[in-house]
Amino acid sequence: MPTEAPAVLLSGGETIVTIQGDGVGGPNQEFALSAALELTNSDIVVASVDTDGIDGNSEVAGGIATRETADTISKAREALENNDAGRFLDCRDELNVIEATGTNVNDLQVFVVPGR
Repeated sequence: MPTEAPAVLLSGGETIVTIQGDGVGGPNQEFALSAALELTNSDIVVASVDTDGIDGNSEVAGGIATRETADTISKAREALENNDAGRFLDCRDELNVIEATGTNVNDLQVFVVPGR
């Protein structure tokens, strides 16, 4: 860990994915779901959003993930393989819905690392 807990880490840049399936979602939702697979033994919370409020082929800005997000690892991996992170996160009420901003500055990831 690059810092001591508790902490909030921020990162930015355009996230990209290779489209292999015909699901719903976007790069930020896939980032959040991929992070969830790595968080199964952690209290870290991750949010990944697009600043314009629209992520990929969805009407949401991105997703939020906790260790409970990928409680069914095989279904999470299947969703990622089909580029269907949007439906997977929607079923768990973990989509980040904001109004379209009309300003695409960057993708933003926020990692909340709680204290021990």
